[in-house]
This record gives sequence, structure tokens and C-alpha cells, in this order.
Amino acid sequence: MAGVSAPVEVSARETEVLQLIGEHLSNAEIGARLFISVRTVESHVSSLLRKLGAPDRRALARRAAESARRGPALPAPATSFVGRAAERAELAGLIATHRQVTALGAGGVGKTRLALAVAADVAGSYRDGVWFVDLAPTGDPRMVAAAVAAALGLGEQPGRGMAESVFAALADRQALLVLDNCEQVRDGVADFADRLLAACPQVRVLATSRARLLVPFEHPYPVPPLSLSGAGESEAVALFLDRAAAAGARPDPAVRDAIAAICGRLDGMALAIELAAARWPALGPDGLTAALADPLRALAGGSRAHDRHRSVRAALDWSHQLLDPDGQALLRRVSVFVAPFTVAAAADIAGVEVGAAADGLARLAEQSLLVVSVAPAGTRYRAPETIRQYGTERLAAAGEDAGTRTRQLRWCLAVAAELATAGEDWRARFDAAADELRAGLGWAVGRPELRAEAYLLASRLAELAFTRTLTGESQDRYEQAAALAGDPARAAPMLRRAAAVAGCRTRGDDEYRLHRAAADAARRAGDHAAAARDLATAATCAYRFSTKFERLPPQPEVRELLAEARQLAGADPAARAAVALAEAGVLADAFGAAQGPPDNAVTDTIAAAERAVTLARRTGDPIAESAALDALTGAQSWAGDTFGTAATARRRCTLLRAVPVTPESVRELVDALGMAVETSLGVGDLAGAHRWGRQLAEHPLLAEVGHRATGWLLVADALAGNVPEVGTGSVRFREAWRRAGSPAAAAYSPAATAVATIHALRGDEASRREWEAIRDRLGTPPEHTYGYGAVFDALRLLHEGDPAGAADRTAPEPAEVWKWVTWIWLHWYVALRAEAAVLAGDPAAPDRVAAAAAVVAGNPVAGALVDRAAALLAGDRDRLLGTAAAFEAAGCRYQVARTLVLAGGEDARRGGRQVADLGLVPMAPPSRR
Repeated sequence: MAGVSAPVEVSARETEVLQLIGEHLSNAEIGARLFISVRTVESHVSSLLRKLGAPDRRALARRAAESARRGPALPAPATSFVGRAAERAELAGLIATHRQVTALGAGGVGKTRLALAVAADVAGSYRDGVWFVDLAPTGDPRMVAAAVAAALGLGEQPGRGMAESVFAALADRQALLVLDNCEQVRDGVADFADRLLAACPQVRVLATSRARLLVPFEHPYPVPPLSLSGAGESEAVALFLDRAAAAGARPDPAVRDAIAAICGRLDGMALAIELAAARWPALGPDGLTAALADPLRALAGGSRAHDRHRSVRAALDWSHQLLDPDGQALLRRVSVFVAPFTVAAAADIAGVEVGAAADGLARLAEQSLLVVSVAPAGTRYRAPETIRQYGTERLAAAGEDAGTRTRQLRWCLAVAAELATAGEDWRARFDAAADELRAGLGWAVGRPELRAEAYLLASRLAELAFTRTLTGESQDRYEQAAALAGDPARAAPMLRRAAAVAGCRTRGDDEYRLHRAAADAARRAGDHAAAARDLATAATCAYRFSTKFERLPPQPEVRELLAEARQLAGADPAARAAVALAEAGVLADAFGAAQGPPDNAVTDTIAAAERAVTLARRTGDPIAESAALDALTGAQSWAGDTFGTAATARRRCTLLRAVPVTPESVRELVDALGMAVETSLGVGDLAGAHRWGRQLAEHPLLAEVGHRATGWLLVADALAGNVPEVGTGSVRFREAWRRAGSPAAAAYSPAATAVATIHALRGDEASRREWEAIRDRLGTPPEHTYGYGAVFDALRLLHEGDPAGAADRTAPEPAEVWKWVTWIWLHWYVALRAEAAVLAGDPAAPDRVAAAAAVVAGNPVAGALVDRAAALLAGDRDRLLGTAAAFEAAGCRYQVARTLVLAGGEDARRGGRQVADLGLVPMAPPSRR
């Protein structure tokens, strides 16, 4: 891998990471590229931030670009660029003054080469670089955003489509996007470009197309043919001479007039000139003139622009006629490839021996009909788009289209099957083959006789796209497979899997819709038990993942689904388990709407959840059992059983540890790991919260939900007093949040509140205000007022010597705010409430300490907080100092230092030094009311 130059102290591995940051890859994508864990990548990123003095990841990306002395790489043409100085200057000027410029012209006029040359010329004007996207392999207008995302190194983010993920990533970027070969997906490009330029004010687009895109920002630029006259040598002649010399025979100056005449007959069209020049060594001036004269005279007439288009076709016809029959057959058959291909692939699809294919491809390349790329991974061939389109026309004219494309479809099926079992390099191999698989599927979809093969390819492509974290495409392909299935019994599993992928994308509306569609298909197939499972699962989604919906279905509708599921379930164990889970969700929803935690509601909800767990376990399906255990965690939390809640959450993770990777298992694992992190915080297991959070962040299929884990890791570090870790983690969190488009998601508000609190303890008011603004943007739900907000405010106020303020902040009795503290914050709330009461001299302090001790017994951190409060209340200095060891064992460096300060004397001085070592301002002595 080519390195990015960097200071001497940056290691070789850090240099590689820096280069990939410059390519705007996520940590998970960098880990996959370098075969290292995400945690290791995070360590390297933190080291780079420190060593290079960069404030954030975006600054690292700029540093990488500066070190490389270039923006993101443009394709390296195999031949030199000749002429067009005026056009280069004119087009560069247009890009500087217009948001979107479309270079227009017939195939073969040289639009792509001109666009690449201009992009290289202006690259230095764009802080965040120039990005090239070849849309020739993209036959589906819906895949335009995916092609751009692939060029940018982006993955899809939960809750966003691929286009929205691109817009979020480019929202504050100053970049030029080159979209090449737009004509076959013009509608898709037009929609994408229109939305992109509206969402990303500093992005400009240079497109190449045979027709205008017709978008509001567009400025068309017709690309003229190469000049045929002028002072000195014309551009057309210069190109011919360059290419003839490259073919091994530099023309003698004496024949320049003949070459000028040939270029004139070819109307200055770049592709036609290159094809003619490739024949110069064999034919010379007389042979070329004779060969080109008749076809071009026969095409006389019509407009000049039309003649130019005809001149390319004439040159292609002429080049085609000079091939032997085997060469002609090979050219037209390999034209079905939309992406670079190997000799072996060409042999399979052309129906010839590998040796014959290798020899034939070499001859076509020698005659400029194919482009060759030689790399360590192997030699690949590609037909320029104009030649590829010409070849497909010839394929149809020869009556070979169906047979060749059928071989291509079978080749695609074989490649997809091989990729499903491939080793570590499968990502690169999938990326190389993906466009071909999509093209093969696109052709097969319209052939009723190939419906079975199309169904199989769609399902395999859906699996591969999911594993490659192309979740939006995966869902679409599963739905496409369902539509191709023909038989509802085969459609239903595809719809279920599509629903699971929608769940991974946090698209609750789609998940609900698809489970209902699966139920309809199962019912048509006569599988009433499966229909019951799908209906019950749809109902469960409405309760379990209600925050993931844009439009939550009405409760009467959901209850009707559940009633129908009960009727259809019969004695089927899986159906009964699914119904029981949905029933537990109904009870939990009603319980959560209650004003207080009535004992009978607690008992009924727990009983329903435990019944769902029992029935799910009997099915032997760990995913179903995990879902039922999730219902139990909710019931246990409402009941105030904090330790039981955490144990059940851990049980889910253990249960799913060995489950094969599928959309269903990943969907469940995301939720299980998240619950394990949160409930570990609730019982004071900060090390456990880190362990589960790392698993969530490092799982290769969970890369795009890593900011959820990062957020809770920030909370854990803030509670522990790990100030440096909060600093580096907050940079990653903020960068990921902004990269996602700065969504207003209240789920991330605890993280922002935690970071703001640490900055307050550091005395950094500017950073504190910045993070409070982020918190306000994310949202401050009731959990902020009564749960995590009260906890972090109390921590800050106690540090500032205002225990009375902390006591006021935690004044409500736990039973009054049970909805917002039971899940994570109950132990923290009652422990800090007790300490605040003691330090404020509240007469109720003894009662609060005693009540808190009963609640937090077994929590290493909250228990030590309450024990310290009791020691302060009793004036027991030895007992007070004994809590420092408990905090040390629990990994709470801040609370160790605070304990020493509260102890006074020499211990206070030692504790003050520890507070300073953490980067915090000195603790203020507590003042009583």
C-alpha cells in the first residue's frame, strides 16, 4: 500500500491509517482494509490526533491530503492526454462559476478524458478533494447513490438511505464530484444531483453525458471534436501521431498531409482517430485512406453533428470488419461486461477455451478496442463505453444476445455462490463483481423463462450486500427476490429477511410492513402458523421498537394483528411463542403508560414476559428466546430489579454468541449488546459496560451503529472520571454525529450531557457550552430532567461545593420519577441524593442514606457512594478512607480522588493532586444551607 508521507514519529501502521482517513473511510472500513480490529484503529486514530496536534478527524483527513500533495486519486489513463488546452481552460472556468456543469457530446468525442484532465487541473482548489464516479456499470437509476458512496468509501447509516448518507458526509465538504457516463441512468443522476447540490452547498458536480440532465443548477458544455486546423499541428493530427507511435510505428513527417486528411474524414472524433492510429503499423497511409474512404462517403448527408456521430460508427464498423470471425465474436460477447473482467470470465461467457480467450483479448487490446489493466491481483480488460454499446448492438444483430447473457447469468450465479464462502479477501472480490451481478440480474428480471435463476441471484446478492453492510440494497434485493419467487411459500422467507434488514437499518415502518407482507404470503401458501408468527412479530415491532417508526401504527390496528395471530397460531410452538411475546409487549406498553408502578401490573408484566421466554426456549431458536428475554428485561426494570435486568441482558448476549450471522441475528445482537452496555452502567459494572460497548463497536457488521456504542462508552468514562478517554471519545462521537447529518436523536443526549459535565469539571466553559448546545439539539426528554440529567448535574454541583443544589436537583422521591430512573439511573440517583443530603446538612439525610443502602446493595460504585455518605454522616474517617479502595477496585479514579479530598488533612492534599492530574479544577469545599 502506498503510504502518506508523515512526520518521523508516526509509525508505518499509523501512516496507513492516516492515508485511509484521507480517503474518508470509517474505522470499521479501515479495520477491514488492514485486517485489524476497530479498537486498534481507534487507538491509532487517537495517537494520530495527539502526535499531529489535530483537533478532530476532519483535520486528519486534510493532513493526509496535504501530505500526499494531491486529493483523492483520479483514474490513471493508460495513454497521454493530447491537446484541448482551450477546452480545459474554459471548462475549468465554468466549474469555478457554476455548481453543476455537464460535458455533453456523442460517444467517442472524448468527454471522459477531458473531464479527468480538468479535474486534475482544479484538484488543488478543493479542500476535500476530487472524487471520480464511473456510472457506466450502473444500469439501475436507484443505484446512483450507492455508486457515489462506494467511491467515497461510505457505508449506509442506520435510519438513512444511501443518498442521505452521502449528503450527510458531504454536507460541510468542499469537493468536486465527477460523474462519468450519466446517460443510461440520467433520471437517477438528475434526482441525486438536484438533492446533493441543495444539501451540500460547497460541493460542485462535473458530469459527462450524451444528453442534458435537466436539473436546476446545470450548465451544459458541448464538447467539440479535436481541432483539424490551426497554427502548427492540429490537435487531431497530434493525437493520431501519439497513438500511432504508441502502437510501434511513428509516422514519417512526409505523410502528415495524408494523416490530416484521415483525421478530417473522421471529423476529429477522438475514439475514431485512436482506432485508426492503432491500425497504422499494419496498413500505413494508403491502406487507411482506402479503408476509410468508402464507408465515410456512404454516410454523407445530414447535419454536421450527426456526421460526427456517424464517423465514430464508421470507424467502429471498419475496425470490426478488419477482425477475423473469432475476434468479432469475442468482441460482441464480452461487450455484456459492464465492469473490468478477467480472461477466465471472458472464456466462460464467450463460450471459448481460456487460451483462445487470452489470445483474442490481447489482439483486441492491440487494436484499441479494449483497455488493459495489469495489477498484482491480476490482469483485467475493459471495453470503453462507446465500444461496449457498439458490441451489444452487434450481439443482438448476430442473434446471440439471449445465449450470451444466459451464460453471463449462470456465471453471476457461480460467482455469487463462491463469494458466499470466500475468505478474507471477499470484500474486494465482491466490490469487483458487484456491478456485474447487478447487471446480470437486471437483464434476467425481464425474462419469464429465467425467473427461477433471477430469484436465486437476487437472494444471493441480498445476502452478499448485507454482509458488505450495503443494507439498503440488501433490503431491496430481498424484496425483489420475493417478487420473483412466484410461489408464496418461497416469497415469505424473503420478506421476513427483508424485514430483519429493515430492522438493522432502524426502519420500523418498513419492518412492520414487510412482516405483514410475509404473513399475507404465508397465508396464501396455506402456512397458518408462519402467518401467525409474522403477524405477532409485526405487533411486537410496534411496541418493542416504537422509537424507530416515522408513523407508529394505531394501537387498535396492532391489537387486531395480535388477535388474528392468536387465531392462526394453533398448537405450533414458534407461533405460540411469538404471540406470547406480543402479548407481553401489550402489557408492558400499558404498564409504561401508568402514572405509577402498581404491584399487580408489575406481577402481570413479569409473568407474561417469563411465559414468553419459556415458550421461546422450547422452540430451540436463540433469536426468539433473546427477543423474549428483552421483554423480561423491560419488566424487571419497571419492577426496580436492576440486577435482574442486567443479568437478563447479559444472558441475551451469551445466547447469541454462537448464532450464525444473518439479518435476524445481527438485528437482535445490536439490541442485545446495547442493552448489556446500558444495564451494566445501571449496576455499576463500568468494566462490563466497556466490554459490551467494545463488542458493539468492533463487530464488522455493526460498523454504522458504532456511534451508539461510543455514546455509552462516553457515559461510562465520565462516570468513572476517565477524563482523557472522554476527550478522545468525544471527538470520535461528534465527528460521527456530524457525519450522520447531526440527527436530533434523544438517545445520544446522555453522551452529550456526560461530555458537557466533564468540561464543566475541567473549567472549560467554551467546550461546556458547545456540548450543551449539542445536547439541546439532540433533545432533552423527561429522562434528562429526572434521570441522567439529574445524575450528572448532581456530580457537577457536588464538585463545585454546592450540595444543597445537588439535593434540590435530586429532590423528587424515586417512586415519583420511577419511569425515568429505573432503567439505568436508579442506583446513581439515590446514592448521589444521599450524599447531597449529608453534605447539605439535611435533617432527612439519615433516612435517605438508609433507604439508598437498601436499594444499591451489591452495586460496587453506588454502594461505595452510599457507604461514603454514611461515613461522612457518622464522622468516621477510617470508614471514609476505606471507600477509596472500593472506588479503586471499581475503576472510578475521580471518586478515589474525591474521597481523599473529603477526608481532609494530608489525604486532601494528595486527593487534590489526583484531581489536578485528571485535568479537573480543584474541588470546592461543601457549603451547608
